[in-house]
Amino acid sequence: MINLKQLLLAALCTTIFTPNYAQGGRTRLTNGFAIGGGLTQFDILTDNFNTIKGEGWSISASNTGDLPYKWYNISYGMQLSDNVLNVEGLQFDNGNIRSTQVEYNVLEAQLVLLFHFKVLPNILTLDFGPVAQFNSKLEMQSFDEENLFVTTTDSKTILAKDLEDISQINFNAVVGATLGFKFIQFRA
Repeated sequence: MINLKQLLLAALCTTIFTPNYAQGGRTRLTNGFAIGGGLTQFDILTDNFNTIKGEGWSISASNTGDLPYKWYNISYGMQLSDNVLNVEGLQFDNGNIRSTQVEYNVLEAQLVLLFHFKVLPNILTLDFGPVAQFNSKLEMQSFDEENLFVTTTDSKTILAKDLEDISQINFNAVVGATLGFKFIQFRA
């Protein structure tokens, strides 16, 4: 039991005193927390279908570590999005064929690790880094699934429900910029 008390005392002292005295008070490390949100326009770039941008929303949270004597900062975060995508298609209704837009919904979660190149410290940074993206399936918004077909660019038709299975795990790169001051920043 004495060893456990000594171990707890050592752990407590390490967590309390080390951050205060390890840097000798010369280096000020600053961490930041950001909450964001916005409206999205979502589209899939493909040569197989005629797609139309849909609108959605996104929310995000991130944590930034400011490294004062480095040329960059580091941040990591998560973004959740709900997007809509429209694909040109056909609907068969009682022997009639009419053109329609098939509306799909996709939910996304992104994990981001960004490096921020300090162009103007505390004002402007150029951002780059990897993104891991997790998607839901394309979910149709219509209940007439058996009557909806998607037209391809080479004039073939397929069932609209056959497009629901998409790649659900993707790895991408992101490039952007952050502009602002300490308490409010805009990121593109």
